[in-house]
Amino acid sequence: EILIFDEPTAVLTPQEIDELMEIMKNLAAEGKSILFISHKLNEIMSVADRCTVLRKGKYIGTVNIAETSREELSRMMVGRDVEFAVHKEPSKPKDPILVVEGMTVASKLHNNNAVKNVSFTVRAGEIVCIAGIDGNGQTELVYGLTGLEPLESGKITLCGQDITHAPIRQRSLLGMSHIPEDRHKHGLVLDYTLEDNMVLQRYFEPQFVSKAGFLKRKAIREYANRLIEQYDVRSGQGPVTVARSMSGGNQQKAIIAREIDKDPELLIAVQPTRGLDVGAIEYIHKQIVAQRDAGKAVLLVSLELDEVMSLSDRILVIYEGEIVGELDPKTTTAEEMGLYMAGAKRKGA
Repeated sequence: EILIFDEPTAVLTPQEIDELMEIMKNLAAEGKSILFISHKLNEIMSVADRCTVLRKGKYIGTVNIAETSREELSRMMVGRDVEFAVHKEPSKPKDPILVVEGMTVASKLHNNNAVKNVSFTVRAGEIVCIAGIDGNGQTELVYGLTGLEPLESGKITLCGQDITHAPIRQRSLLGMSHIPEDRHKHGLVLDYTLEDNMVLQRYFEPQFVSKAGFLKRKAIREYANRLIEQYDVRSGQGPVTVARSMSGGNQQKAIIAREIDKDPELLIAVQPTRGLDVGAIEYIHKQIVAQRDAGKAVLLVSLELDEVMSLSDRILVIYEGEIVGELDPKTTTAEEMGLYMAGAKRKGA
């Protein structure tokens, strides 16, 4: 009689989301009660009758959807006005930063390969997005690029250097930053403090370590405090908070702060806004565009179609481990992208 849906659309295509919304409406019409938890305003506006907003664990208010707007809801959620549109100038791509040629990565789950002979280029000053339904090789593709998994075949070049077999630290020092899909597994050491997590990839730099090999605790704390303030990372005890005790959204903000502050040549951002509210999403989107405008290369991997359409300069659609289409966000539609994502359409077909 009561159905609870907690973020049910995270891994669905636009067509599947529409179908789910119809199913929910039909269930409500049959007299069922549905509790729908979501931070996607479009979905709330299209399917809900009433909406209760929570902010920082407190009840803010309940509104009738027919009498409210996206702007009003976002104001309640964040406490201020939020810009939904991502404002960015047309991209001015320069030299290639990341060149991937014939990359193949094995699957851990099946006998076949998860990524099959994929080739693409990301240039300085552009945001290239890998779009697809979850489980079509995006994870393995990123693992191969970042050194978390070895390649079966192919070649990866970063800033003109072959990094196909390079260790992870070398990739990092060459200018690769990685906002990982799984923040607990690959983003943080959960039992470390926030300040130690902020310098995980930089603790060996002279600013953070003495010649004798001792960590400069004061410098690390000052650095962590600057990032905490700049990225509005909320935690109970500031820089000495244990990462495990923080909310998922604030863990995500900490990782994004660390990776962007490294001033990378290539930023690989996988699901960068997952679990964040509209205010934090707005801020992160601006940071990603700022990286592009500063002449950095950005490879975005996202399941959020709104994010893909608004942020990217080029979209590569992945289906069953292959790039099946290259789309221009200015001329394509979410529906067309959904057809590529579901394997119903391919480039040249």
